[in-house]
Amino acid sequence: MKLNNRYQILKELGEGGFGKTFLAEDTQMPSGRYCVIKQLKPVAENSQIYQLVQERFQREAAILEDLGTGHPQIPTLYAYFREADLFYLVREWIEGETLTQKMQNWGVMSESTVKSLLVNLLPVFEYIHTRRIVHRDVKPDNIILRSSDNLPILIDFGAVRETMGTVVNSQGNPTSSSVIGTPGFMPSEQAAGRPVFSSDLYALGLTAIYLLTGKVPQELPTDPQTGEILWRQSALTVSPTFATILNRAIMSLARDRFSSAKEMLAALHGQGIPIASTVPSPAVNMPPTTPISHPSPLPPSPTGQSTSSSKPILLAGAIAGGLIGISTIVGLALTRTSEKDTTQTTPISETSNLQQESPPPTPTPQSTAVENINPANIPVQSNQGVGWIRIGAVPNSSTTIQDGIPLIATNQPVTIQPPVVPQNNSQVTILTGVNVRKGVPEPPNYDLTEQISVLPPGTKVIVLQKKSFVTPSNTSAVAVWAEVHLP
Repeated sequence: MKLNNRYQILKELGEGGFGKTFLAEDTQMPSGRYCVIKQLKPVAENSQIYQLVQERFQREAAILEDLGTGHPQIPTLYAYFREADLFYLVREWIEGETLTQKMQNWGVMSESTVKSLLVNLLPVFEYIHTRRIVHRDVKPDNIILRSSDNLPILIDFGAVRETMGTVVNSQGNPTSSSVIGTPGFMPSEQAAGRPVFSSDLYALGLTAIYLLTGKVPQELPTDPQTGEILWRQSALTVSPTFATILNRAIMSLARDRFSSAKEMLAALHGQGIPIASTVPSPAVNMPPTTPISHPSPLPPSPTGQSTSSSKPILLAGAIAGGLIGISTIVGLALTRTSEKDTTQTTPISETSNLQQESPPPTPTPQSTAVENINPANIPVQSNQGVGWIRIGAVPNSSTTIQDGIPLIATNQPVTIQPPVVPQNNSQVTILTGVNVRKGVPEPPNYDLTEQISVLPPGTKVIVLQKKSFVTPSNTSAVAVWAEVHLP
């Protein structure tokens, strides 16, 4: 079966209420590249509705094209067309596993893995939300971990499917005949047909909980009074901090959730909601603020001598007062001298100690946000300050890779900013979350080496050296890897 006299259907990938999804081969491309084709069928069959659906379909396809070309974690839209009263979208084929498949094959994930996934996904949601787009069907089936770099890819936006559900109501106005979303992952406002940006964050939070517990939302109990989902008993090893972030994401009311993907990402970076400590805070013993102008009375003599005479008392008081005055002056002089000469030590106030339960970490060139992102289970090893990352590719026109030439995306994105081949010993900023490998892939198979860390967007690293090579999977481009100094 060939569609549009171009796309050879290889197999059916799935079927839903609005149509089918196929894996196909593009016979008009020299590479014969794979692509995914979504076949969509309007629910209403009359000319008035059909014309309206066609107009909406074209508009939504244009939006998908813009999204896919603007972010490497959204598939590229190759084409759209109409054939035999059916509508078709042709998009980039992402090789990898959905989160559902990953769960089925490998079981529940660790907190560090799920946290890393969210850190890599939330910038994608920030990107689409700033364009006033709500995905509306976030769930494990619609997030693919791309095999080439293990980055999460967001697929299957709900707007086009809503277009297929267009009908005309009794007043003659076009409306949608169905709500887009998946039961369990869809909040109440979306079920009522009024999705907001935090509706996507609600579904993303439940997706994270599914990965931690292995249970879909319908399998989790709820609080009979508040209706909130009770999932902690199914994931006892999750830290209180991370659990608080997820609980806020899945609050029943939209106003109680994170207002944006950016805010949720900041919370994951450690800049968001404070977490109450389970360790009692030490009492603060504040020093007296009123200066004592007179010496305290002398204690009784240990030898039991009589104090009936007033002159010895006055003399002793005078002597004691003079000694205290002299010692105070000497002490102040020494203190000022110490303050003037000492530049490397600073007393830490008791209020500072209240804000941290452990000594402060050694300062690094990175921000606190980057330190908090690195998951506990995949830290950069203390004896390993470097690692390799793929930074992009260049056209396969020369074997010499010159500094400063633009990097291009292939089936893998450009991962640094500025998006050019960097000079050695220069600093670059991580553009999209990228896996750090022990070494660079080697011929003949170019298999990926062991992953040692994940660098989130915004991390600044120093490029030490670069390597480039042509992989068998894509001979039209030269892959460029960089060894970087890790945070």
